[in-house]
Amino acid sequence: MAKSCIGIDFGGTFIKFGLVDADRQPSETFQLPTPTDGGCDSVVEQILAGAGQLIQRHGLSKSDIVGVGIGSPGPIDIPNGIVIAMPNIRGMDNCPLRNRVADGLDLPAVLENDANAAAYGEYICGAGEGTGSIVMLTLGTGVGSGIIIDGRILRGSHSIGAELGHMIIVPGGEQCNCGQKGCLERYCSATYMAQRAMRLLEKEDTDSSLKQLLIEKGGFDARDIEDARKAGDKFAARMWDDCARHLAIGCVNISRIFDPDEIILGGGMAKAGDELLVPVRRYFEELHWSLTEPKTKIVLARLGNDAGAIGAAGVAWVQFGGD
Repeated sequence: MAKSCIGIDFGGTFIKFGLVDADRQPSETFQLPTPTDGGCDSVVEQILAGAGQLIQRHGLSKSDIVGVGIGSPGPIDIPNGIVIAMPNIRGMDNCPLRNRVADGLDLPAVLENDANAAAYGEYICGAGEGTGSIVMLTLGTGVGSGIIIDGRILRGSHSIGAELGHMIIVPGGEQCNCGQKGCLERYCSATYMAQRAMRLLEKEDTDSSLKQLLIEKGGFDARDIEDARKAGDKFAARMWDDCARHLAIGCVNISRIFDPDEIILGGGMAKAGDELLVPVRRYFEELHWSLTEPKTKIVLARLGNDAGAIGAAGVAWVQFGGD
């Protein structure tokens, strides 16, 4: 039987499970709900149950499994395999998740930041396959990121590097929850783009269909902005274009610092496809330095919500498979 690694994408709503074999071919994934009560014990119990189902579904035995990779939101202590805290799940403070899973499955395990895992998934068999270096930006509730340089995940000296959503692109700009002002996340995430648009509508005398949504429903989201823009709403077009321009500024900074082959855009906002990609590329070329032509490509992610589980399994292969 071919050897495989288990990948687990541990999120606040679901835990996703998948396999990646020695040829880096992924299996279909499945998910179980994340227990929100019971803390570390309940989470570990659900992870062990899902991993057991995964092994059974594919007719494997534990001897067929090389190792287990777990992608988790932070903050986490990667070297020691500890989830330091999870705001959305009580009782996860200082949870020794890696060792608990390893002991429960009697298999070696590794813990990785979820954004790093997703980036690694895209690197090994997604939009970044066959490249040397990539940077991935996940545009959703916030802006997550992962950096892969020459096949290695860049984590930083304290396991908190690669937080590109918190690079400052507008000095003295909008207050971010991280404590800084002017972070990329405040201008390019789905959540904060909508919040910013609502604040501006409350201040400006602007004719926009979004204002009616604000009055009738008390708010709207990034998808509503996109729909309004497509319908010809000038204010919505301004918000979308502003997001694309700030995202391009971030991409220029990334290309200057890391010079990756690709910057991969993923997450909910990237589902807009060319509606996002085209203006970001246009601003990127406009704002890029004039010393050479841009060599970094900006592309869309291919693996969708499966990237985290696939990448976590890939990290396990690196750790335990001799890669």
